Amino acid sequence: MTGTDSRLRADVVGVAHSLFARGYTHGSTGNVSARTERGILVTPTGVSLGVVTPEDLSLIDLDGTHLDGPAPTKEAFLHAAVLAARPQDGAVVHTHSLYSAALSALAGLDERDVLPRLTAYYTMRIERLPLLPYYAPGDDGLGPLARAEAASTNALLLRNHGPVVSAKDVRAAADALEELEQTARLHFITSGRELHLVP
Repeated sequence: MTGTDSRLRADVVGVAHSLFARGYTHGSTGNVSARTERGILVTPTGVSLGVVTPEDLSLIDLDGTHLDGPAPTKEAFLHAAVLAARPQDGAVVHTHSLYSAALSALAGLDERDVLPRLTAYYTMRIERLPLLPYYAPGDDGLGPLARAEAASTNALLLRNHGPVVSAKDVRAAADALEELEQTARLHFITSGRELHLVP
């Protein structure tokens, strides 16, 4: 294991623990990945982000093929699809966080861009939030749709599921995910009121 690989593993695990500790994931939901020279490090299947270790991480390629380590999350194909579409990004975070998941279950959404631009930081960190149609968790039929949408935005909302966010590194992806979740929360608080949106 190289020094760079060790640092990336530590970053993935640190973000995973932080997301779990702050309630952005629960049980064994959610997954985190980071691009390496050898492929993509991704959290494994069936392991809580609260207890995942550097040794638990799986290695996949940009096609989602398992290369090394424990079995990857069943949503590894999403990470591969997004990173294949976004060579400028180095990491992906996916959660089932409460307000984003609640938003994904609402009817009558603008599927091209689900959330209004309520804050400056949301506008800075999220390019656009399209809603992808419902697929059962682990159904890799969602991969081509995710890849097509990710080519033009760093954030996706999976119908009746949760958000997928990419950024230059794993910490930036987690920050953007957190901004999305807080904006979804703000959206519910302000619904039904007249709003001033960020220009």
